[in-house]
Amino acid sequence: MKSPLISYITLFLGVFALSTSAIFVKLADAPVTITAFYRMLFAAVMLLPFLLVNKKNRQELRLLSKKQWGLGLLSGVFLAAHYVLWFESLNYTSVASSTVIVTLQPLFSMVGGYFLFKERFSKGAIAGCLVAIAGSIVIGWRDFQISGQALFGDILAFIAAGIITAYFFIGQHVRKRLSLIPYSVISYGSSTLLLGVFAFSQQTPFFNYSVQTWWSFIGLAFIATILGQTIFNWLLKWLSTSIISMSILGETIGTCILAYFILDEVISLQQGMGIALILIGLALFLLQQRNNE
Repeated sequence: MKSPLISYITLFLGVFALSTSAIFVKLADAPVTITAFYRMLFAAVMLLPFLLVNKKNRQELRLLSKKQWGLGLLSGVFLAAHYVLWFESLNYTSVASSTVIVTLQPLFSMVGGYFLFKERFSKGAIAGCLVAIAGSIVIGWRDFQISGQALFGDILAFIAAGIITAYFFIGQHVRKRLSLIPYSVISYGSSTLLLGVFAFSQQTPFFNYSVQTWWSFIGLAFIATILGQTIFNWLLKWLSTSIISMSILGETIGTCILAYFILDEVISLQQGMGIALILIGLALFLLQQRNNE
């Protein structure tokens, strides 16, 4: 992408769209596996026409190597595992705290980026990362003092953060040679298949849900996935996993605000302080990384 400004604006629009994820999950009165299944299924179906009508996309799909197919399918496995663990964490802890923990991806992405892609980070960028992570910890700290149940939810979200980082690393590698639509359809499609098999094995019902729940599935697919997750897949061709993972920390801010208006969850002074730290850390990190490019 020629304009870094456009890429960063697009990135933050994607972060805002992704911040609706936890809200839709809370509004969906369905088991977590079913919620994740329909999120991926509807997203794959929405993208499928763009794959079928575009000659270049169809040709890329036919010419994929076994390695590219393998990585694409593996990314779907990671995505499925991420959603199941994260959605399950929402049954044990608050929307704000679960989102905080699951967005601690920079802890994994900076280490992985250093060893896998030889990324180097200035002291200022590392400081910005630590400040933003500190803000996330400030927001979620209350859960560690409430109960073991909330702590269990936080642990699930933390594991989910590591898994989604692995998903982005695969995307960063594959997207250098593969277009957005073929990659996303393969990833979302394989994720859908895995989630469907898992739900069937658990004898989880696929139908008989409320209208609100079906709309939540659609919202997850179109807003959180197409306008959020898929935007990140697109940007991986130009931006590193570390930058995208850092930016996703901003999801916490959007989720806290949406939870306040939609779910009546109060934004405490502690959460407000955490949000301020995240914004400061994000600004410092992105400015430092931009200066080093």
